[in-house]
Amino acid sequence: MINNNHFCVIMAGGVGTRFWPLSTHKVPKQFIDVLGVGRTFIQMTYDRFRRICLPENFIVVTGAPYKDLVLEQLPELQDHQVLLEPHRKNTAPCIAYANHHIAAKNENATIVVTPADHLIMKEDEFERVIKHGFEFVEEYDALLTIGLEPTRPETGYGYIQKGVQVTDEINEVKTFTEKPNKELAKVFCDSHEFLWNSGMFLWSLKTINRSFELHLPHLNNLFAKGKDIFMSTKEQDFINSIYADCQNISIDYGIMEKAHNVYVHTADFGWSDLGTWGSLYANSCQDNKNNSIVGKNVKLYESSGCIVHIPDDHIAVVQGLKDYIVVQKENRLLVCKRDEEQKIRQFVNDLMLDDSAIDFI
Repeated sequence: MINNNHFCVIMAGGVGTRFWPLSTHKVPKQFIDVLGVGRTFIQMTYDRFRRICLPENFIVVTGAPYKDLVLEQLPELQDHQVLLEPHRKNTAPCIAYANHHIAAKNENATIVVTPADHLIMKEDEFERVIKHGFEFVEEYDALLTIGLEPTRPETGYGYIQKGVQVTDEINEVKTFTEKPNKELAKVFCDSHEFLWNSGMFLWSLKTINRSFELHLPHLNNLFAKGKDIFMSTKEQDFINSIYADCQNISIDYGIMEKAHNVYVHTADFGWSDLGTWGSLYANSCQDNKNNSIVGKNVKLYESSGCIVHIPDDHIAVVQGLKDYIVVQKENRLLVCKRDEEQKIRQFVNDLMLDDSAIDFI
């Protein structure tokens, strides 16, 4: 039986520039079937947590332009469950907004916070870990994050150093480290003391609100002014009036790296933060030439190590490429070296300076 106090907050406000041209400002990657499996990232995230939380206890925090996309893709949700940020202000304001909205409905809530665009391969193990995490934060005054056993010296993820062991799977957090260089990432992996930071959190509403009061008082006070407004018709106007004054700060910097009641749950459920074409390539099926292909009508000749993503109703023939990204979406086409995909963000920025190209991004 699902606990009525369990809430899920899905953070879905990113624009997914690194997945251009599939992801655009109009339809970011969380609303796209990037994997070619018939479900978008946000739908897969909802499906995953639907096993743990009731439909009425989901909150999606996103940008105002994406409200209709959320409701279209998650038809079980009601309008009031989609919280609209007027400005992108990083994860701390996003979470503070969700906390105060939830408090107006259930002051005894326990909450799991998740990005909308992660890949989880082992669904049953994931469910077990999240349920265990809920049990922990219901018993202890704890801010709990999920850490994944590293399988390689990845430089694209943050790391969490484990401290004192509390249970078989939960430790105090000793340190957080942002994305390291290759040498330091190797040291982390070899030490077996560090975990990948998944960006998923669990806590009770009371604990996280006390943490905001202590570590981000200005931000907390802004939202606290609307205590009697949340869950009313005046909520959006109130949010629009205060958001410009919110700090642009992550929950990691604002609270997790300052608080003394931070814990990490070690997990291994086939997780990946699919933030780049490279990470998608690493987690996708490949043919005998190490090509990853999405699209029913794609023919590759004398090509290897490529990721090719073409709509099913288009035909693509690729010859003589090695380690390239080839992606088509409507009237947009990208051909880029896999090891230089970090330039995609610059490509998009350049297009934004070109008035004739602005509709394509």
